[in-house]
Amino acid sequence: MKLQLDAPLVSPAWLMENLDAPNLVVLDATMAKVTTKAGKPFQKKQIRNARFFDIKHVFSDQNSPLPNTMLSEDAFEKKAQAFGINQDTAIVVYDDLGIYSAPRVWWMFRSMGHTNIAVLDGGLPAWQQGNFPIEDPIYRTVEIGNFKANYQSEMFCNSDDVLKALHASSVGIIDARSKSRFDGTEAEPRKEIRSGHIPSSQNLPFSTLHKDGKMLSKDELTPIFKNLTSDKEHVIFSCGSGITASILALGADIVGLQNTAVYDGSWTDWGGNHELPIQKK
Repeated sequence: MKLQLDAPLVSPAWLMENLDAPNLVVLDATMAKVTTKAGKPFQKKQIRNARFFDIKHVFSDQNSPLPNTMLSEDAFEKKAQAFGINQDTAIVVYDDLGIYSAPRVWWMFRSMGHTNIAVLDGGLPAWQQGNFPIEDPIYRTVEIGNFKANYQSEMFCNSDDVLKALHASSVGIIDARSKSRFDGTEAEPRKEIRSGHIPSSQNLPFSTLHKDGKMLSKDELTPIFKNLTSDKEHVIFSCGSGITASILALGADIVGLQNTAVYDGSWTDWGGNHELPIQKK
């Protein structure tokens, strides 16, 4: 029986139970935080049979001056096919940090019309806590898939869209960065980028949406989003470069919030353009 994922999150126990499903593909979307300093090397492990999904170097536009820029519909389709993704593939995506970069991949596939995808709640740490099988990274050849992209352009936006939103009371802009970066009291990790935030935007640090690496429950998330979006018809999520804004998009989906978009490029784009207005605390 083929899997059909109807919720944005799955538990490690559920994944273990369905790990051998014929249409399941597990993606390791681990990437380092831009704010993380180099430390001691570690022995990389992965969930059994996982495939490494390289957001930065494969599934981002390498010709863009901005990091992690979404691929075109055609380019994404071809790369997903080469990755062995089919139209009926059930995708579970995770990362080594619990909840960090995996939601970006969840949002990317959904923006390309593929909704049969979920994030592993708690990521690799939660999987290991359950004593479920892990392995050293293994490169496996896969058959070319038949994935077809159907880009939902409204799920991503650019600086022009955000600039228009500044003058629309019905549109909310929510920033996933830390309060100190949002306030402009902490320098940006990318030194060429100004400090501060988009005028009229609100701050919701992505770290407040999860605890011990797992997303908060729907009941816990609902008042958080209601407080920020109750009078909004459309909400734009921003962050440093479009990665953690997707965590907010995941939380919004859990509570049933619709008409949301991720600002591709986010503060790297906005803060790096000196023609665009900024605010500080």
